[in-house]
Amino acid sequence: MKTRSVKTVVTALTVMGVTTLMFVVSCTKTNQTLDTPPAQGLPPVVTNPADLICAKATSAPIIDGVADAVWDNATKLNATTQVPDPGNGMFYGYIGTQYPITLRSMYDATNIYFLAEYPDADKSVQVSPWYFNPSTKRWAQEPSAKTFDVNGNITRDGWGEDKLSFLWNIDNSVVKFASQSCYATCHIFTSYLDPTTTPATMKANQSANHYTNGSNEKIDMWWLKIGRDPIHGQFSDEYQDWAGGPSITSLVGGSGNGRHQDDQVVTGSSTSYPYGPAYSSNVTGEGTRNNSQTFTLTVSGKTTTATAPKYIIPGKSDYYYILETDITSGVALTVTGLDTLGKLTLSNASVIDPNIGTDYQRVGDAVYGGGGPKIIPSYISAPLKNNRADISCQVSYTGTSWIIEWKRALKTADTKRQDVDFSSLQDQPFGVAIFNKSNYQHGIKPNLTLKFQK
Repeated sequence: MKTRSVKTVVTALTVMGVTTLMFVVSCTKTNQTLDTPPAQGLPPVVTNPADLICAKATSAPIIDGVADAVWDNATKLNATTQVPDPGNGMFYGYIGTQYPITLRSMYDATNIYFLAEYPDADKSVQVSPWYFNPSTKRWAQEPSAKTFDVNGNITRDGWGEDKLSFLWNIDNSVVKFASQSCYATCHIFTSYLDPTTTPATMKANQSANHYTNGSNEKIDMWWLKIGRDPIHGQFSDEYQDWAGGPSITSLVGGSGNGRHQDDQVVTGSSTSYPYGPAYSSNVTGEGTRNNSQTFTLTVSGKTTTATAPKYIIPGKSDYYYILETDITSGVALTVTGLDTLGKLTLSNASVIDPNIGTDYQRVGDAVYGGGGPKIIPSYISAPLKNNRADISCQVSYTGTSWIIEWKRALKTADTKRQDVDFSSLQDQPFGVAIFNKSNYQHGIKPNLTLKFQK
């Protein structure tokens, strides 16, 4: 498989005079449709195919992941996201893939409501689960995205979860957002200056990150990890800022990241390279953390290290997360030991030998095959807290598609300029992204506008 030419991207970037834009080739027109002809009490006719009409709700929908009858009063926006070619191979293997989505929205005096529906052949909720490799006698994690050999042949399918994301312009602060929406904060790092070398040298960097282009510019980012957040009925509320600006981001390449969780704020400046802004820590005990640890082993007289899960629920099959409460209640046990054959010793002194049977091993086809029934989750989950928990959400999987339903207050209690304010009922440009069984590779649809029916 070869990556496609990026001439169209380069042309678009040159015309716009912005060297840090990405994903321009993914803009495609969509159509907005009605299930029935417009009539009294039905949604209005929409002439702009990029407008999502937010209808006045006659009654609030129940947030349960089911498209109940009240949603018939809201107009559907049919859009198609597409994985772009940023030009540096970052989305290799996904470029050009399209993911259609249908969006609906309503509001009342207090809240705004959304419904998203899109087809998906796989219910992808695993995130790089642990498996045992009987050849190396080591525990390893599945890749979070597709992997390829030097000839472009796929070697392993991705084990990332399905995700959905929205970007909104806070206080209309991002100048270019009205015309570029999510492009306005996407930055590709083809190379960056590393001043820690003498002399300073340019380093290759095949990555990208989101950050804005001015100290006052902020983006509200809604980030749904379908395998994790809906466990607790939530949709993660996050934001983007300028990460210290080009004087910092141009030095650090892909680690120049303006994405932050709500409640994190700038507390000062870092005392070490690259001397960018320092942010407060995440709220303790919220969200997810890695289920991983490192052991020191002695093999043939030499010391080496090996990674393994930190917690396991003995005997449990087909699970993709461990709750913090599973740990505190003793349902999940700590892995206290690992030997050179991969055997795990647990906190109750029991031993798991993954060499016996295939419960913890890869099974089936090497490329698209699954894991054994007892492969171990890669993360531990707890509810989001405080301002990161502003959005209530539920999802359901029909066997062929996702139904995602969520709500948020029109105006949150945010005092840190980390949330978009809908209470004025003014038009709000936005962009949407779909991640299909991947890590950062995603299809996007920019230049959409939320318009309130008044």
